[in-house]
Amino acid sequence: MTTTETQPEANSKLAAEKAKYFRKDLNDLTPNNVGQLKALNNVIFPEKRNDSFYTDAIKSEQLSKLALFNDVCVGGVVATREGKTITIVTLGVLVAYRRLGLGTMLLDHIIAQCEAGKDKTAVSELLIQVDKKEAGTIAFLQKREFTPKEGSTDVFTRVIVSSAPTS
Repeated sequence: MTTTETQPEANSKLAAEKAKYFRKDLNDLTPNNVGQLKALNNVIFPEKRNDSFYTDAIKSEQLSKLALFNDVCVGGVVATREGKTITIVTLGVLVAYRRLGLGTMLLDHIIAQCEAGKDKTAVSELLIQVDKKEAGTIAFLQKREFTPKEGSTDVFTRVIVSSAPTS
């Protein structure tokens, strides 16, 4: 019995080639589009979030974004800040739109927000929790300089070096 599988490199090259012909963008999370994030998260993640999660996500302004592909909402990120640590609570893209750079755009936005802080607003650490079974997600994070947090097998961390000028 034989199975046919496409090579990961071929899929990646094909996806990258197709991605050149499409519009990709990030959009702010607002009360008018938070329902799209809620619908996405219900499809992407096994656990459901309550309404207060989405209310807080709207308030977090630059730490919550939607990913658009040809003006269609296909992904999103929500992060929270506590002291000098930002934690990515959700980061997801619909399966059909993965490997097109949308997850990277979302993560790069959060990293840029971390690096932009200065003095009292500086961020020193970025955290994200990942299911140990998600090998693709772990590889994606490791390419972006995340490492397993000491003493944990499902939390990954990235040390942030601020690029903002100090006063």
